[in-house]
Amino acid sequence: MEEMVEQVELLLKQEDTTQLQEYLNNLNISDVEELIDELPEHGPKFIEILSINRAVNVFRILDFPTQERIIKKLSGKKVSEIINELPPDDRTAFFSELHGDAVTKLILHLSPADRKEALSLLGYKEDSVGRLMTPDYIAVKKSWDVNRVLAHIRRYGKNSETIDVIYVIGENGILLDDIRIREILLVAPETKISDLMDGRLIALSANDPQEDAINVFRMNNRTALPVTDADNILLGIVTVDDILWIANEEYTEDIQKIGGTEALDEPYLDINIFRLVKKRVSWLIVLFLGEMFTATAMGHFENAIAQKVVLALFVPLIISSGGNSGSQASTLIIQAMALGEVTISDWWRVMRREIISGLLLGTTLGVIGFMRIYVWTLFSNIYGADWMIVGFVVGIALVGVVLWGSLAGSMLPLILKKLGADPATSSAPFVATLVDVTGLIIYFTIAVLFMPGINH
Repeated sequence: MEEMVEQVELLLKQEDTTQLQEYLNNLNISDVEELIDELPEHGPKFIEILSINRAVNVFRILDFPTQERIIKKLSGKKVSEIINELPPDDRTAFFSELHGDAVTKLILHLSPADRKEALSLLGYKEDSVGRLMTPDYIAVKKSWDVNRVLAHIRRYGKNSETIDVIYVIGENGILLDDIRIREILLVAPETKISDLMDGRLIALSANDPQEDAINVFRMNNRTALPVTDADNILLGIVTVDDILWIANEEYTEDIQKIGGTEALDEPYLDINIFRLVKKRVSWLIVLFLGEMFTATAMGHFENAIAQKVVLALFVPLIISSGGNSGSQASTLIIQAMALGEVTISDWWRVMRREIISGLLLGTTLGVIGFMRIYVWTLFSNIYGADWMIVGFVVGIALVGVVLWGSLAGSMLPLILKKLGADPATSSAPFVATLVDVTGLIIYFTIAVLFMPGINH
């Protein structure tokens, strides 16, 4: 990459546009995309001088902030060419990120038919499958033979998003089946399409959430899937390349939410610093206010702490262990839900597993905690004559707090999903804050119950 950058910089310095154009047209589109990242100020020039086919292929793999920056600096002719040549699904994705007035200006570059198509796709909800689909596909009738299908593909296949799968439609465009192209190529020319249909049809609904489409692709190993309306009329198709982009966006968004921040919606280094602070501060305030209850909980047990100061030594140990177990459970369940391995109906199975896991994990940490107190007692008298009781209180508290952390961390994502919220918002910091407060209550309650001579 360094060598390419040096070569391009030399051609730019020499102002040799012809040589630069030839050089860029001979690169892989991924290399051109990397050059735009390395030399962002020259990105519009690169797109401007590329052949239209390569310019479109490079433009479609750029992130949105880069696309927006470049489109503003292109000539009117190049803008028109790119907007018209972009596949409908990529064009819809780009339009959906723009402000309304910008979309209005760009959509005027389209032909009346393409304009109608773009507005139709933009009419679907932002996170729906309808926003991902393209109407460019090959559809045939079940009464056709293979000869006629191949002739149809030769005539219209060039404009199709993919010809790996052929779609069989009936009256009024109702989807009947889909057939992989290899099945058509490997049979006799006079074979009827109806003879190749097996009825094992998998389709998406235009109003389905995009996350559902990700799971359908993952489970069925498809390169493309048809999209239908409520009456099973074929509207378009969604291809796996679009699903990979959406899966990456969903994964990034979930990771950011799990970390205790709002989704950034654009690359970290590109986002305005004030917007970045705004995205982070709301959760920090919520978590800060939540942590205030920790002080309230400790204030409630102020007398117990005063009577047995040694209890305060183990507060960080107790609350961190509970928070860690809760964060672990929360992350595991959110990931399992994202992969479709766990649903709301599995709540009891999840709870049962976390009760067992929490007890085993808590017991392990409890034994280690007790042994730590025992070993320290051998070398000093820091815990006094009641060291064994202190050890048992810490050990039992660890079992209770870790068990509670595991249950809270595993159940919160399911509860949020049931309420219609994003499970990822039950982020690790949120679970940790919840368990911090309740963990202190568990710890001091056990201390009051088991240690003689103290009360709260």
